[in-house]
Amino acid sequence: MLPKYSVEYTTQIRGHVQPNHYSTDDPIACEEFVEELLERGYAIRAIKHEGLDLARKEFDRVVKTAAGMLASKHICASLGIKAEEEKYRFGFTA
Repeated sequence: MLPKYSVEYTTQIRGHVQPNHYSTDDPIACEEFVEELLERGYAIRAIKHEGLDLARKEFDRVVKTAAGMLASKHICASLGIKAEEEKYRFGFTA
């Protein structure tokens, strides 16, 4: 059985590109993993849902959500505020 969500990404170690895969059935876990990839600067090659590439609009939505989560985390850490205050003041995903 195929996992609901699969993320294909690459890492570079000493100039060698290493393809990797991450799979989950949880859409929130998928977004959190994409957030981690953005944080580390890894190349995201594809996001699949039940074995098929997400449509560009859905792919962009997942990346945008993950980027908002990452921005929220950094704002909270930098300003020493809680997620609720960040959401109220800046409007990113908490």
